[in-house]
Amino acid sequence: MNKLIITGAANGIGRATLEKAIEDGYFVIAADKDVDGLKLLQNRYGVDVLETHVVDFADNAVIKGFIPSLYERHATIYGLVNNAGIYHGKSVYAYSEEEIDEILNVNLKALVYLSKDFAEREMANEAPRSIVNIASVAGEVGSCDALYGATKAAVIGLTKANAWNFAPFVRVNAVSPALIHDTAIYDRIPTYRRDEYARQEVLKDPIRPSGVAEVILLLVGDALRHMTGRVIPVDNGAYPR
Repeated sequence: MNKLIITGAANGIGRATLEKAIEDGYFVIAADKDVDGLKLLQNRYGVDVLETHVVDFADNAVIKGFIPSLYERHATIYGLVNNAGIYHGKSVYAYSEEEIDEILNVNLKALVYLSKDFAEREMANEAPRSIVNIASVAGEVGSCDALYGATKAAVIGLTKANAWNFAPFVRVNAVSPALIHDTAIYDRIPTYRRDEYARQEVLKDPIRPSGVAEVILLLVGDALRHMTGRVIPVDNGAYPR
């Protein structure tokens, strides 16, 4: 049973990815700061297929210590899904200094450390491994939340660079969702931006976390083993590129 780390696993895209991964036969190592959300999932799935960790990736010590701590109990791990993220949906002028540090840590710095710490250990095995980063269309076309857009643009750059850095054994790809329904972020997006996303979609089936999870698991798995350094849009065709 291959082991898969998923951050931000208690809700939204992360939870949908956890559910799909377990369905596909993975053992999931789930990380989130949502204590109740993780407890609910642990009770539902049990210890045979799920291990949960309550962590806050805004904390520098957590960022630097999380992957090393996992390898104290796991000899090898197949994949990493960097999903944890913050979106405030507000102007850069409204950010406090603490909020700036928090979003940079969670949305970007955590990915830097988790990715390199995972790849460093798994490249030694000289066997196929996979990292999937969750970017956003906001990182490609901009966002009303400048800090969110900037961090997601950086995630795209990090994905492409690490595809080179971690080759030939660890593939690195990203998923770039647009307007995802049934998430906490959805309600924070200003109405005019939600309307603009919806107007540009050429496919009208609303995108939900489960739809994004299906793409993530494809990228994690062997079916797309020849793909690395790619950014895959999940946007109902709203932003052709």
